[in-house]
Amino acid sequence: MSFYTLIKNCPKTSARRGCVHTVHGDVQAPFFMPVGTKATVKTLSQEDLRTIGSEIELSNTYHLFLRPGCDIIQKAGGLHKFMSWERPILTDSGGYQVFSLTDWRKLSDAGVEFKSHLDGTKHFLTPEKVMEIESVLGSDMVMPLDECSPYPCEYAEAEQAVRRTTEWLKRTKEHFVKTGMNERGQRLFCIIQGSVYRDLRERSARELLSLDTDGCAIGGVSVGESVKEMFEVLQWVMPLMPLNKPRYFMGIGMPDQMVRAVGLGIDMFDTVIPTRYGRYGTCFTDRGQIVIRNGMYKEDFGPLDPECDCPTCKNYSRAYIRHLFNAGEVLGLRLAAYHNVYYYVNLLRRIREALDQGCYQEFMVNFLTTYNSDLLATL
Repeated sequence: MSFYTLIKNCPKTSARRGCVHTVHGDVQAPFFMPVGTKATVKTLSQEDLRTIGSEIELSNTYHLFLRPGCDIIQKAGGLHKFMSWERPILTDSGGYQVFSLTDWRKLSDAGVEFKSHLDGTKHFLTPEKVMEIESVLGSDMVMPLDECSPYPCEYAEAEQAVRRTTEWLKRTKEHFVKTGMNERGQRLFCIIQGSVYRDLRERSARELLSLDTDGCAIGGVSVGESVKEMFEVLQWVMPLMPLNKPRYFMGIGMPDQMVRAVGLGIDMFDTVIPTRYGRYGTCFTDRGQIVIRNGMYKEDFGPLDPECDCPTCKNYSRAYIRHLFNAGEVLGLRLAAYHNVYYYVNLLRRIREALDQGCYQEFMVNFLTTYNSDLLATL
């Protein structure tokens, strides 16, 4: 079974309509993956995600390795059974989380030694160890251990990360094949690094793509650089991407960023923004963000987003949701998170519909205009 099927190209942009095939089902592309870092999307159940229409969920190897641990998940029969999610799962390697522990980790060509943020115990992750963990998890798409450059960083530091990421991927793929993960239907991605240096980004892409992984990801973005720099990176590497593999823009972003990135040929997205922002009372609409805690909504008895048909918007007023947040009631967090995840999943569905209808250019211009996005200037 092929991993990716190209269904349709957009005639006026580089956007494309496709489908990713896994042993746990197909995922229509482009798509958004709700982030269930610790095997749960905060405040939402798996039943919620199925009702929302999410075809895939993302979890994090680092966090699951530390808690509850591989033994527990293996005894449960794998991550799908453990979290009661029968649809596809992508697991991040946890490399970003490890490298963000700047005072708690030590890097070498062999791997990365780090102290657990939970109890301070020492652990050592290698490319092979990450694959062993993800093999136990049984996720459909697996990300390798890579070195994520911070921002800003010197050229030499970014170059070392590129070199190490390539060498680690060689070891990763060898272990991936040797242990039969590919034969069990798991799919391996590469992660392009290089910070904001064009020659390093292009070098990383060429080196990693030569290793012929199942999918291609662009990492080391949304780590502090400007949106302009982020999209420059995307424009540098997209011409190098193969046509027959899914393309994943890791960790972004805002709705307008996803709409623009689809126009450049991206297929896959993930971000914690919908639930993280929702916990602080920020909700997304086509016209931008609503900070529901604000006093202007105290006597606003209209829906959160009049154009949205999610249960939050159909059943509860802005005034009531504001009251929940100001009263410290957990239902407020849940209603905001539900709306935001629904909005993101539904936005990608609308994108696919525009691609199916052959009008993505018009959809993108209209969306960026309504959203009042600075990215309109990049068209």
